[in-house]
Amino acid sequence: MLLSWWLFNLNDLATLALFCAGQMIAVGFTGHSIGHRTFGLQVQSMDGTAIKPLTGVIRSVLLCLVIPVLFSDADQRGFHDRAGKSVLVNIR
Repeated sequence: MLLSWWLFNLNDLATLALFCAGQMIAVGFTGHSIGHRTFGLQVQSMDGTAIKPLTGVIRSVLLCLVIPVLFSDADQRGFHDRAGKSVLVNIR
């Protein structure tokens, strides 16, 4: 938010783009964002291995559309997780 305020005067689309970029980098390369890490969560592929950066990009773009989050399956995986074949797991 601070970066959006400093560079873009809190423009809504700029804030969303910064959030999406942060998610792509953090989740795509480490498997978790700052919030995920704080609560002991990690995004993994369905076989338990680390996700690939492309999966992080797909998941982040769909997450920023908001609508895919509203549709979940019986395992509570949103469309953004199903499309990327990923799952959010507790690592503690």
